[in-house]
Amino acid sequence: MKKLINVEKTYNGMRIDRFLRNQLGKVPQSLIEKNLRNGKIKLNKKKVKSSTKVKINDKVELYNIEIKHSIYQVKQKFVPSNEIVKENENLIIENNDDFVVLNKQSGISVQGGTKSKKNLIDIFAKSEIFRESKPFSVHRLDKDTSGVFIIAKNRETAQLLTTLFRLRKVYKTYLAISNGEISIKEAGILKDNLIRFENKKKILEKAETKYEILDRNNNATFIKLNPITGRKHQLRKQLFNVGNSIIGDKKYNSAKNIKINNKNLMLHSYEIKFKINNKKFTFRAIPPIYFRNMLKTKRLNFWYLAKNFLL
Repeated sequence: MKKLINVEKTYNGMRIDRFLRNQLGKVPQSLIEKNLRNGKIKLNKKKVKSSTKVKINDKVELYNIEIKHSIYQVKQKFVPSNEIVKENENLIIENNDDFVVLNKQSGISVQGGTKSKKNLIDIFAKSEIFRESKPFSVHRLDKDTSGVFIIAKNRETAQLLTTLFRLRKVYKTYLAISNGEISIKEAGILKDNLIRFENKKKILEKAETKYEILDRNNNATFIKLNPITGRKHQLRKQLFNVGNSIIGDKKYNSAKNIKINNKNLMLHSYEIKFKINNKKFTFRAIPPIYFRNMLKTKRLNFWYLAKNFLL
C-alpha cells in the first residue's frame, strides 16, 4: 500500500525527517532512517537521505509502512470549543501577514504537554486566522505569566523570529509585584548563577536582568524587569533569590509568603520590541485587572501604566 503526502508551503525547506515526524507523529528517527535507506520512503520517486530538504509541491511517498500508534504515540491535541477560540482571538493586539501578537491570559500554556492540555497553539490552529497556514511558537512564556506573546503564521517568519530571540535582538519588558519591600537600589542589574538539574546533574547558568523599581513600601514592590539572558523561570528565581518572591508564585516562594496563596502570578509581559528589515515593531499589553487591583491593594503607584494606557 502506497501513501502519498504533498508538501505544502508551510514546510518548504524543512528536512524530510522532520517533515515526516510532523506528519506522522512521534516516530523514532531510526525508523525513518531505515525506511529511507531501503527505499520505502521516497521523495519525488527517488531515494534520499534524512537531511534532504523538501520543497513546495514535492511528493513524499511511503511504501508499505504501517505506523503502530500504540507503540509510537502521537501527541493528542487539545480540541478547543468555538467559544475558547473566540475568547483568545479577542485578545489579539496585532494581526498581519506574518504573525499575530496577543495579550496572553494567565493560566494557559503556549504548547500542550503532559500536565497541561489547553494551549494557544491548538486553539489558534482552529482559528479562521490560520485557515491557510498553521501557528508556530517562536518564544516561551510561562503558563501563569500574562502579556505580550507572538505566534508566527508561516515557517519563514517563525525561523526569523526564533533567531532574533536567540541572538537577543528582541527586547522584553516585564512588570512584577513582589512580596515586601526590596532592599536594593532604585535601578541596576541582577546577576545570578541559577541552578537547574538534568536528571541528577546540577548545572549553573549565568542570569542577568536589568531592573528599575517603580514604587515600593513595606507591603510590596512594583518592579520593571528587562531580562538580558533567557533562562527558564529567570525572573521568578532571581526575585526569590533577592528575598522578595513574586506575589502568587507557588514554586519560588519563601515559607513566610507561601501563606498568601494568591491564585494569580503577578508577572506580566508588558512590552516586546524588535526590528525586521529596518522596520521597528513595538507591542505593549495592558496588565490584567487582577494585577491592577493588586497595585491598588498594596498602595503602589501605577503612574507607569497610566501614562501609556490612560488608566
